[in-house]
Amino acid sequence: MNDTAKKILVLDDEPELRALLSAYLGSRGYSVRQVENATHLDRLLARESFDVLILDVMMPGEDGLSICKRLRLAGEIMPILMLTARGETVDRIIGLEMGADDYLAKPFEPRELLARIEAMLRRQTLLGAHHKPHAEPLTEFGAYRLDTRQRLLFKTDTPIALSDAEYHLLQVLAANMGRPLSRDRLLDLTHGRGSAVTERSIDVLILRLRRLLEQDPAAPRYIITVRGKGYLLTNGQARP
Repeated sequence: MNDTAKKILVLDDEPELRALLSAYLGSRGYSVRQVENATHLDRLLARESFDVLILDVMMPGEDGLSICKRLRLAGEIMPILMLTARGETVDRIIGLEMGADDYLAKPFEPRELLARIEAMLRRQTLLGAHHKPHAEPLTEFGAYRLDTRQRLLFKTDTPIALSDAEYHLLQVLAANMGRPLSRDRLLDLTHGRGSAVTERSIDVLILRLRRLLEQDPAAPRYIITVRGKGYLLTNGQARP
């Protein structure tokens, strides 16, 4: 097995689907491990790290939404792609609110799953290593410091765990400090044109960031809504 292969962890209670995904992704050069429930997931994550988690929503015992929320609260930033048998918008929004980075409704084409995985991995690479030479590595706002070289957010000297999607959105806002960006523009900069992610997803991510950053998310000081223009990041000293 290629030691440099990206590692994907599949959690689904359907053995046939786990085997299918393992075979398909393995044939595309990925190193794939599979587990059937939350207990086995926790044991494996205690020993190994992975580049992407594919997580089924509907499972006996602890379901995917609960697992996703628990992992994020524990500080896990690994990108999470949720699989759901329900394609309703509300279910997708709940998944994003729990901390998922993307979602895919069953049944799906394996090629679409592969495309979603590759898009998440590209974002990780761009966020972690491919910064423009003139880009500022540090952005400070209030008590916070976003370090794009380390790919970390700090409050004073304490690191704050961000998911891949949360970090990417905050990085875009920080690069445009004081300038409002529309949902459409944020969607383009964070997920690219043609993405299945919706503008509503941007609202969900903004809410997640506000819960992390703001003393009162209902009266934000840092991530401000500018009516008719979108969202902007401020230093927290003055409301625009």
